[in-house]
Amino acid sequence: MVTISLCMIVKNEERVLGRCLESVQGIADEIVIVDTGSTDRTKEIAASYTDRIYPFDWIDDFSAARNESFRYATQQYVLWLDADDLLQASDREKFKALKRQLDPAVDAVCMDYYLAFDPHGRPTAAVKRNRLVKRSRQFRWHDPVHEQLAVDGNVIYADIAVSHAREHANSDRNLRIFEGLLAKGGKLSARQSLHYAMELAANGRYEDAIAIFERRIDDPAAYFEQKLDACDRMAHCYRELGRKEKELQALFRTFHYDVPRADYACRIAYFFQENGDYEKAVHWYRLALRLEKPAHRLYGINHAAWTWIPHLQLAVCYGKLGLPEQAYEHNEIVLSYDPEDPNLLSNKRLLEDILNGNKRGR
Repeated sequence: MVTISLCMIVKNEERVLGRCLESVQGIADEIVIVDTGSTDRTKEIAASYTDRIYPFDWIDDFSAARNESFRYATQQYVLWLDADDLLQASDREKFKALKRQLDPAVDAVCMDYYLAFDPHGRPTAAVKRNRLVKRSRQFRWHDPVHEQLAVDGNVIYADIAVSHAREHANSDRNLRIFEGLLAKGGKLSARQSLHYAMELAANGRYEDAIAIFERRIDDPAAYFEQKLDACDRMAHCYRELGRKEKELQALFRTFHYDVPRADYACRIAYFFQENGDYEKAVHWYRLALRLEKPAHRLYGINHAAWTWIPHLQLAVCYGKLGLPEQAYEHNEIVLSYDPEDPNLLSNKRLLEDILNGNKRGR
Protein backbone atom coordinates (compact mmCIF):
# COMPACT_ATOMS: atom_id res chain seq x y z
CA MET A 1 0.00 0.00 0.00
CA VAL A 2 1.34 3.43 -0.91
CA THR A 3 1.80 6.20 1.65
CA ILE A 4 0.37 9.71 1.37
CA SER A 5 1.33 13.18 2.61
CA LEU A 6 -1.54 15.68 2.79
CA CYS A 7 -0.12 19.14 2.05
CA MET A 8 -2.19 22.28 2.66
CA ILE A 9 -1.77 26.04 2.75
CA VAL A 10 -4.05 27.88 5.17
CA LYS A 11 -4.87 31.26 6.62
CA ASN A 12 -7.65 31.99 9.12
CA GLU A 13 -9.51 28.75 8.46
CA GLU A 14 -10.79 27.98 11.97
CA ARG A 15 -14.36 27.42 10.72
CA VAL A 16 -13.52 24.68 8.23
CA LEU A 17 -10.07 23.21 8.84
CA GLY A 18 -11.20 20.59 11.36
CA ARG A 19 -13.94 19.41 9.01
CA CYS A 20 -11.43 18.99 6.20
CA LEU A 21 -8.88 17.11 8.31
CA GLU A 22 -11.51 14.81 9.80
CA SER A 23 -12.60 13.86 6.28
CA VAL A 24 -9.15 12.48 5.38
CA GLN A 25 -8.70 10.29 8.44
CA GLY A 26 -7.40 6.89 7.34
CA ILE A 27 -6.02 8.34 4.09
CA ALA A 28 -3.16 10.68 5.01
CA ASP A 29 -0.09 9.13 6.65
CA GLU A 30 1.18 12.61 7.48
CA ILE A 31 -0.32 16.08 7.39
CA VAL A 32 1.73 19.13 6.41
CA ILE A 33 0.24 22.54 7.11
CA VAL A 34 1.84 25.72 5.78
CA ASP A 35 0.29 28.74 7.48
CA THR A 36 0.52 32.08 5.66
CA GLY A 37 -0.35 34.34 8.58
CA SER A 38 -3.39 33.13 10.55
CA THR A 39 -4.63 35.33 13.39
CA ASP A 40 -7.46 33.05 14.54
CA ARG A 41 -7.43 29.49 15.96
CA THR A 42 -6.27 27.85 12.71
CA LYS A 43 -2.86 26.77 14.01
CA GLU A 44 -4.38 25.51 17.27
CA ILE A 45 -6.86 23.35 15.35
CA ALA A 46 -4.12 22.10 13.01
CA ALA A 47 -1.98 21.15 16.01
CA SER A 48 -4.63 18.68 17.16
CA TYR A 49 -4.03 16.71 13.93
CA THR A 50 -0.31 17.23 13.23
CA ASP A 51 2.91 18.74 14.51
CA ARG A 52 4.06 19.46 10.94
CA ILE A 53 3.01 23.14 10.91
CA TYR A 54 5.25 25.67 9.18
CA PRO A 55 5.02 29.46 8.77
CA PHE A 56 5.34 31.10 5.36
CA ASP A 57 5.38 34.82 4.63
CA TRP A 58 2.62 35.59 2.13
CA ILE A 59 4.02 37.13 -1.07
CA ASP A 60 0.85 37.24 -3.24
CA ASP A 61 1.81 33.93 -4.84
CA PHE A 62 -0.24 30.80 -4.26
CA SER A 63 2.18 28.62 -6.20
CA ALA A 64 5.08 29.67 -3.98
CA ALA A 65 3.08 28.68 -0.90
CA ARG A 66 1.94 25.35 -2.35
CA ASN A 67 5.45 24.47 -3.49
CA GLU A 68 6.64 25.24 0.03
CA SER A 69 4.08 22.82 1.45
CA PHE A 70 5.19 20.10 -0.98
CA ARG A 71 8.80 20.64 0.13
CA TYR A 72 8.00 19.21 3.58
CA ALA A 73 6.31 16.01 2.32
CA THR A 74 8.09 12.74 3.09
CA GLN A 75 5.66 10.06 1.87
CA GLN A 76 5.39 8.39 -1.56
CA TYR A 77 2.46 10.48 -2.79
CA VAL A 78 1.27 14.00 -2.11
CA LEU A 79 -2.40 14.90 -1.78
CA TRP A 80 -3.37 18.57 -1.80
CA LEU A 81 -6.57 20.13 -0.49
CA ASP A 82 -7.86 23.55 0.48
CA ALA A 83 -9.24 24.05 3.97
CA ASP A 84 -12.81 24.37 2.68
CA ASP A 85 -12.53 21.10 0.76
CA LEU A 86 -13.60 17.73 2.13
CA LEU A 87 -14.16 14.12 1.20
CA GLN A 88 -17.72 12.89 1.53
CA ALA A 89 -18.09 9.50 3.25
CA SER A 90 -18.50 7.57 -0.01
CA ASP A 91 -15.49 9.27 -1.59
CA ARG A 92 -13.42 8.66 1.52
CA GLU A 93 -14.04 4.92 1.21
CA LYS A 94 -13.19 5.01 -2.50
CA PHE A 95 -9.98 6.87 -1.68
CA LYS A 96 -9.01 4.26 0.91
CA ALA A 97 -9.54 1.55 -1.70
CA LEU A 98 -7.44 3.50 -4.20
CA LYS A 99 -4.65 3.79 -1.64
CA ARG A 100 -4.64 0.02 -1.09
CA GLN A 101 -4.62 -0.78 -4.80
CA LEU A 102 -2.64 2.04 -6.40
CA ASP A 103 0.15 0.89 -8.70
CA PRO A 104 3.35 2.74 -7.66
CA ALA A 105 4.06 3.25 -11.36
CA VAL A 106 1.26 5.86 -11.44
CA ASP A 107 2.58 9.43 -11.48
CA ALA A 108 -0.66 11.31 -10.85
CA VAL A 109 -4.32 10.66 -10.12
CA CYS A 110 -6.93 13.03 -11.56
CA MET A 111 -10.21 13.36 -9.65
CA ASP A 112 -13.46 15.27 -9.88
CA TYR A 113 -13.72 18.54 -7.98
CA TYR A 114 -17.33 19.37 -7.10
CA LEU A 115 -17.75 23.14 -7.05
CA ALA A 116 -21.49 23.64 -6.56
CA PHE A 117 -24.45 21.66 -5.25
CA ASP A 118 -28.23 21.72 -5.44
CA PRO A 119 -30.33 22.06 -2.25
CA HIS A 120 -30.20 18.28 -1.82
CA GLY A 121 -26.41 18.13 -1.89
CA ARG A 122 -26.08 16.74 -5.39
CA PRO A 123 -23.22 18.20 -7.45
CA THR A 124 -24.24 20.61 -10.18
CA ALA A 125 -20.78 21.77 -11.34
CA ALA A 126 -17.48 19.93 -11.51
CA VAL A 127 -14.00 20.17 -12.95
CA LYS A 128 -11.04 17.76 -13.06
CA ARG A 129 -7.96 18.26 -10.89
CA ASN A 130 -4.68 16.36 -10.63
CA ARG A 131 -5.17 15.69 -6.94
CA LEU A 132 -2.65 13.01 -5.95
CA VAL A 133 0.91 13.05 -7.31
CA LYS A 134 4.07 11.00 -6.85
CA ARG A 135 6.49 12.91 -4.65
CA SER A 136 9.60 11.61 -6.38
CA ARG A 137 8.49 13.27 -9.63
CA GLN A 138 8.84 16.68 -7.93
CA PHE A 139 5.93 18.22 -9.79
CA ARG A 140 5.72 22.00 -9.32
CA TRP A 141 2.96 24.56 -9.06
CA HIS A 142 2.94 27.45 -11.52
CA ASP A 143 1.28 30.90 -11.65
CA PRO A 144 0.75 33.18 -8.64
CA VAL A 145 -3.07 32.95 -8.68
CA HIS A 146 -5.39 30.27 -10.07
CA GLU A 147 -2.28 28.18 -9.76
CA GLN A 148 -1.79 25.00 -11.73
CA LEU A 149 0.02 21.78 -10.82
CA ALA A 150 1.89 20.66 -13.93
CA VAL A 151 2.07 16.87 -14.26
CA ASP A 152 3.03 14.38 -16.93
CA GLY A 153 3.74 10.69 -17.28
CA ASN A 154 1.36 7.97 -16.17
CA VAL A 155 -1.82 9.85 -15.20
CA ILE A 156 -5.00 7.95 -14.33
CA TYR A 157 -8.59 9.10 -13.68
CA ALA A 158 -10.27 7.94 -10.49
CA ASP A 159 -13.98 7.81 -9.67
CA ILE A 160 -13.38 9.94 -6.57
CA ALA A 161 -14.54 13.48 -5.90
CA VAL A 162 -13.31 16.21 -3.60
CA SER A 163 -16.16 18.49 -2.55
CA HIS A 164 -15.62 22.22 -2.24
CA ALA A 165 -17.74 23.53 0.63
CA ARG A 166 -17.03 27.22 0.18
CA GLU A 167 -17.06 29.38 3.28
CA HIS A 168 -15.36 32.53 2.04
CA ALA A 169 -17.21 35.31 0.26
CA ASN A 170 -15.92 36.46 -3.09
CA SER A 171 -13.36 39.24 -2.87
CA ASP A 172 -11.08 41.27 -5.11
CA ARG A 173 -7.95 39.56 -3.73
CA ASN A 174 -7.16 37.62 -6.90
CA LEU A 175 -7.85 40.64 -9.08
CA ARG A 176 -5.46 42.71 -6.97
CA ILE A 177 -2.76 40.08 -7.37
CA PHE A 178 -3.18 40.09 -11.15
CA GLU A 179 -3.16 43.87 -11.40
CA GLY A 180 -0.20 44.15 -9.05
CA LEU A 181 1.71 41.76 -11.28
CA LEU A 182 0.78 43.73 -14.40
CA ALA A 183 1.70 47.02 -12.72
CA LYS A 184 5.20 45.65 -12.20
CA GLY A 185 5.53 44.87 -15.89
CA GLY A 186 4.68 41.18 -15.53
CA LYS A 187 3.26 39.19 -18.41
CA LEU A 188 0.31 36.84 -18.19
CA SER A 189 0.29 33.46 -19.89
CA ALA A 190 -2.65 32.56 -22.10
CA ARG A 191 -4.16 30.58 -19.24
CA GLN A 192 -3.58 33.38 -16.75
CA SER A 193 -5.14 35.92 -19.14
CA LEU A 194 -8.31 33.83 -19.15
CA HIS A 195 -8.37 33.75 -15.37
CA TYR A 196 -7.69 37.49 -15.21
CA ALA A 197 -10.77 38.03 -17.37
CA MET A 198 -12.76 35.78 -15.03
CA GLU A 199 -11.70 37.93 -12.07
CA LEU A 200 -12.63 41.11 -13.94
CA ALA A 201 -16.09 39.67 -14.61
CA ALA A 202 -16.48 38.56 -10.99
CA ASN A 203 -15.83 42.16 -9.96
CA GLY A 204 -18.32 43.64 -12.41
CA ARG A 205 -15.83 44.83 -15.03
CA TYR A 206 -17.66 43.07 -17.83
CA GLU A 207 -16.47 45.10 -20.81
CA ASP A 208 -12.82 44.64 -19.80
CA ALA A 209 -13.44 40.92 -19.38
CA ILE A 210 -15.14 40.59 -22.77
CA ALA A 211 -12.15 42.19 -24.52
CA ILE A 212 -9.83 39.55 -23.07
CA PHE A 213 -12.22 36.69 -23.79
CA GLU A 214 -12.36 37.84 -27.42
CA ARG A 215 -8.57 37.73 -27.66
CA ARG A 216 -8.50 34.19 -26.27
CA ILE A 217 -11.14 33.07 -28.77
CA ASP A 218 -9.24 34.66 -31.67
CA ASP A 219 -5.90 33.14 -30.63
CA PRO A 220 -5.20 30.26 -33.06
CA ALA A 221 -2.90 28.64 -30.49
CA ALA A 222 -5.55 28.50 -27.77
CA TYR A 223 -6.78 25.05 -26.70
CA PHE A 224 -10.33 24.41 -27.86
CA GLU A 225 -11.62 24.09 -24.28
CA GLN A 226 -10.19 27.53 -23.51
CA LYS A 227 -12.16 28.90 -26.44
CA LEU A 228 -15.32 27.18 -25.21
CA ASP A 229 -14.77 28.54 -21.72
CA ALA A 230 -14.20 32.04 -23.08
CA CYS A 231 -17.43 31.91 -25.11
CA ASP A 232 -19.32 30.63 -22.08
CA ARG A 233 -18.04 33.33 -19.75
CA MET A 234 -18.46 36.05 -22.34
CA ALA A 235 -22.11 35.05 -22.65
CA HIS A 236 -22.49 35.54 -18.89
CA CYS A 237 -20.94 39.01 -19.19
CA TYR A 238 -23.34 40.02 -21.95
CA ARG A 239 -26.25 38.74 -19.89
CA GLU A 240 -25.16 40.86 -16.92
CA LEU A 241 -24.92 43.86 -19.25
CA GLY A 242 -28.47 43.19 -20.50
CA ARG A 243 -27.27 42.53 -24.04
CA LYS A 244 -29.24 39.34 -24.64
CA GLU A 245 -28.67 39.02 -28.40
CA LYS A 246 -24.91 39.20 -27.85
CA GLU A 247 -25.29 36.55 -25.15
CA LEU A 248 -26.99 34.26 -27.67
CA GLN A 249 -24.31 34.91 -30.27
CA ALA A 250 -21.57 34.01 -27.77
CA LEU A 251 -23.30 30.71 -27.00
CA PHE A 252 -23.66 29.86 -30.71
CA ARG A 253 -19.94 30.50 -31.15
CA THR A 254 -19.21 27.42 -29.03
CA PHE A 255 -20.27 25.32 -32.03
CA HIS A 256 -17.18 26.52 -33.90
CA TYR A 257 -14.94 24.69 -31.44
CA ASP A 258 -16.76 21.49 -30.51
CA VAL A 259 -19.93 19.51 -31.02
CA PRO A 260 -22.95 20.92 -29.17
CA ARG A 261 -22.91 20.45 -25.39
CA ALA A 262 -25.91 20.30 -23.10
CA ASP A 263 -24.60 23.19 -20.98
CA TYR A 264 -24.87 25.58 -23.90
CA ALA A 265 -27.95 23.98 -25.49
CA CYS A 266 -29.90 24.56 -22.27
CA ARG A 267 -28.82 28.18 -22.11
CA ILE A 268 -29.79 28.75 -25.73
CA ALA A 269 -33.13 27.11 -24.96
CA TYR A 270 -33.63 29.40 -21.98
CA PHE A 271 -33.04 32.45 -24.18
CA PHE A 272 -36.03 31.43 -26.31
CA GLN A 273 -38.04 30.41 -23.27
CA GLU A 274 -37.58 33.84 -21.69
CA ASN A 275 -38.77 35.40 -24.94
CA GLY A 276 -41.90 33.23 -25.04
CA ASP A 277 -40.74 31.25 -28.06
CA TYR A 278 -41.52 27.89 -26.47
CA GLU A 279 -41.31 25.79 -29.63
CA LYS A 280 -37.68 26.83 -30.20
CA ALA A 281 -36.97 26.32 -26.51
CA VAL A 282 -38.35 22.77 -26.73
CA HIS A 283 -36.11 22.05 -29.71
CA TRP A 284 -32.95 23.04 -27.80
CA TYR A 285 -33.91 21.29 -24.55
CA ARG A 286 -34.64 18.08 -26.47
CA LEU A 287 -31.29 18.41 -28.20
CA ALA A 288 -29.61 18.67 -24.78
CA LEU A 289 -31.16 15.33 -23.80
CA ARG A 290 -29.69 13.60 -26.87
CA LEU A 291 -26.12 14.77 -26.35
CA GLU A 292 -23.34 12.64 -24.91
CA LYS A 293 -21.51 14.02 -21.90
CA PRO A 294 -17.74 14.46 -22.45
CA ALA A 295 -15.82 12.01 -20.28
CA HIS A 296 -12.89 14.14 -19.13
CA ARG A 297 -13.70 17.81 -19.54
CA LEU A 298 -11.08 19.75 -17.58
CA TYR A 299 -12.74 23.15 -17.80
CA GLY A 300 -15.88 22.24 -15.90
CA ILE A 301 -19.27 20.75 -16.53
CA ASN A 302 -22.77 21.60 -15.35
CA HIS A 303 -24.18 18.20 -14.37
CA ALA A 304 -27.72 19.54 -14.04
CA ALA A 305 -27.79 20.46 -17.73
CA TRP A 306 -27.01 16.85 -18.64
CA THR A 307 -29.62 15.33 -16.33
CA TRP A 308 -32.72 16.98 -14.89
CA ILE A 309 -32.71 20.63 -16.04
CA PRO A 310 -33.91 19.92 -19.62
CA HIS A 311 -36.79 17.79 -18.29
CA LEU A 312 -37.80 20.47 -15.78
CA GLN A 313 -37.88 23.18 -18.43
CA LEU A 314 -39.60 20.95 -20.97
CA ALA A 315 -42.39 20.43 -18.45
CA VAL A 316 -42.75 24.22 -18.25
CA CYS A 317 -42.56 24.78 -22.01
CA TYR A 318 -45.01 22.02 -22.88
CA GLY A 319 -47.37 23.43 -20.29
CA LYS A 320 -47.15 26.85 -21.95
CA LEU A 321 -47.82 25.20 -25.33
CA GLY A 322 -50.97 23.53 -24.00
CA LEU A 323 -49.53 20.01 -24.15
CA PRO A 324 -50.20 18.61 -20.67
CA GLU A 325 -49.37 14.99 -21.53
CA GLN A 326 -45.84 15.90 -22.56
CA ALA A 327 -45.50 18.27 -19.59
CA TYR A 328 -46.59 15.47 -17.24
CA GLU A 329 -44.10 13.02 -18.77
CA HIS A 330 -41.15 15.33 -18.17
CA ASN A 331 -42.34 16.37 -14.71
CA GLU A 332 -42.37 12.68 -13.77
CA ILE A 333 -38.78 12.31 -14.95
CA VAL A 334 -37.69 15.26 -12.82
CA LEU A 335 -39.52 13.71 -9.87
CA SER A 336 -37.37 10.60 -10.28
CA TYR A 337 -34.40 12.81 -9.37
CA ASP A 338 -36.19 14.54 -6.47
CA PRO A 339 -39.33 12.63 -5.36
CA GLU A 340 -40.11 14.92 -2.42
CA ASP A 341 -39.84 18.31 -4.10
CA PRO A 342 -43.05 20.21 -3.21
CA ASN A 343 -43.14 22.25 -6.42
CA LEU A 344 -42.82 19.15 -8.59
CA LEU A 345 -45.50 17.37 -6.58
CA SER A 346 -47.77 20.39 -6.95
CA ASN A 347 -47.16 20.38 -10.70
CA LYS A 348 -47.97 16.68 -10.79
CA ARG A 349 -51.34 17.21 -9.10
CA LEU A 350 -52.18 20.18 -11.34
CA LEU A 351 -51.32 18.28 -14.52
CA GLU A 352 -53.24 15.20 -13.35
CA ASP A 353 -56.30 17.39 -12.79
CA ILE A 354 -55.95 18.82 -16.30
CA LEU A 355 -55.47 15.40 -17.87
CA ASN A 356 -58.38 13.86 -15.96
CA GLY A 357 -60.54 16.81 -16.91
CA ASN A 358 -59.65 16.32 -20.55
CA LYS A 359 -60.60 12.65 -20.31
CA ARG A 360 -63.96 13.46 -18.70
CA GLY A 361 -64.63 16.02 -21.43
CA ARG A 362 -64.25 13.48 -24.23
